[in-house]
Amino acid sequence: MALKAVHVSDVPNLDQVQENASFSLYSSRLSKGVEFGRTASFKAPKFLVIGHRGNGMNMLQSSDSKMKAIKENTILSFNTAGNYPVDFVEFDVQVTKDGCPIIFHDNFIFSEEDNNTISEKRVTELSLSEFLAYGPQKESGVKGKTLLRKTKDGKIVNWGVESDDSFCTLQEAFQKVNPSLGFNIELKFDDCVVYKEEYLIQVLQATLQVVFDHAKGRPVIFSSFQPDAALLVFFLTNGGNEVYKDVRRNSLDEAIKLCLEGGLEGIVSEVRGVFRNPSAVNKIKESKLSLMTYGRLNNVAEAVYMQHLMGIDGVIVDLVQEITEAVAKMVKTSEEESEEEQMEEQNRPQFSQRELAFLLKLIPELIQQ
Repeated sequence: MALKAVHVSDVPNLDQVQENASFSLYSSRLSKGVEFGRTASFKAPKFLVIGHRGNGMNMLQSSDSKMKAIKENTILSFNTAGNYPVDFVEFDVQVTKDGCPIIFHDNFIFSEEDNNTISEKRVTELSLSEFLAYGPQKESGVKGKTLLRKTKDGKIVNWGVESDDSFCTLQEAFQKVNPSLGFNIELKFDDCVVYKEEYLIQVLQATLQVVFDHAKGRPVIFSSFQPDAALLVFFLTNGGNEVYKDVRRNSLDEAIKLCLEGGLEGIVSEVRGVFRNPSAVNKIKESKLSLMTYGRLNNVAEAVYMQHLMGIDGVIVDLVQEITEAVAKMVKTSEEESEEEQMEEQNRPQFSQRELAFLLKLIPELIQQ
């Protein structure tokens, strides 16, 4: 019942990490063992539900209070998600200028200074102590720097949530989050920066060292939007919903090509890219790659169930409680089903890719969200 990560010797130039380091991964949440590494493809033993940035990302301008309930990418958010039958939590890892992997999504961090000006700092140019000085502090009586956030439309707003928590390092997450909860670690890079190979290697070295030292029995998978950094497991793609200078990021076909050429384990696509091109699912499966999705549409239970029917391996969601409850009702394991229910399952219509494409045309309002 072990999930094996990539041996460091299989990853070129990561010479500063212990040469034959490996770690055994186990979770009672996963019904079967999974072989994971360069010699075996990742195969999800069930339809996975993954909490986005823990219990869901923060959308500060949303009218939905659930999107501002708990500070994203924090220990509190991860453990809150773990209160529900979620399999993994997804979060973003960057490395500070003094080499510490920390958990934070945005490329820049904003704060209001004493002279009422707004400061903007690139996260990777901060030291660990400088990064941890923002927001709520662990020490009683210590006040952290105010925390602001830049929204997609360019507005800078107060990062206010109902339940706040302090920032954390990757090591702290391993030490303080329920050990049966899997980690989907996204290696976070700025889309607007062209990175040198040396820097990418340094980030991978620092991150892998923490994983090797602290993972113990925890399931871990890696993903990245940065094609040259996606040496480990899953390549993240927008699935053609946006156009990037790097053509490898512009379609599912390019993602498949990258995975096959680079020996990657699979693809994590924005869900609309899959819905608009459902025939790609078969192509991905025929290529022996795994496929998971992310995006706001994954907060709609019917869209999640459609993906289950399509053979997608898992979904990254914000509304953890709602979607895990919906999946529990929609997707039952064979051990839980009665003989009558098994017969009903056998009689359930099996949709072809053509039929699924037709069904998807009936819900354009969802695809356009």
